[in-house]
Amino acid sequence: MNAHTKRAAMIRLAKKRGVLRPRDLAARGISRAVLKQLREDGEINQLAAGLYALPDHAITENHSLAEAATRVPTGTVCLLSALRLHGLTTQAPFQVWLAIDSHAWRPTATEPPLRVVHMTGDALRRGIEVHRIEGVAVNIFSAAKTVADCFKFRNKIGLDVCIEALRDFKRRKDFNHDELWRYAKVCRVANVMRPYLEAIQ
Repeated sequence: MNAHTKRAAMIRLAKKRGVLRPRDLAARGISRAVLKQLREDGEINQLAAGLYALPDHAITENHSLAEAATRVPTGTVCLLSALRLHGLTTQAPFQVWLAIDSHAWRPTATEPPLRVVHMTGDALRRGIEVHRIEGVAVNIFSAAKTVADCFKFRNKIGLDVCIEALRDFKRRKDFNHDELWRYAKVCRVANVMRPYLEAIQ
């Protein structure tokens, strides 16, 4: 590919992916020199260290989730960050809560700040939804899975947050008792959740 073709390819990729990393370009034979030239020409902007997007890239309130997914593609947004996205909390976490495998490399990114939670087995693999945020595919635990996770990690986030999330979730039109109970079993918190599930109307 000549320089013009590489520039065009990078712009097409940015339109498709939303947010790019230099490694995304290297995998397609596009060098950092092309990236540098596009930045100097104002055809691409640097959002943060190692993250780039087109000038007209729309920044949303969930931008930090898109950044986190770009930096840690194998992670899944969980707990307070997932609650916030699902509208199940009044909390506004300044960190992105991210679940990764217990044996996985621990992300060292400082921007956005990450709060890493280790999970394994079905607790890590089940209940994942893929949301498109600013063109980025973001893995996020479903509302039901997130509520169950909250009770599992209640010592990290506080029981009051768990109860608030459960109450708000039960009031939703799409509330499904069987789905929530299934994830309570996956997370091994069925006995912990039962009295709250019965008490909250």
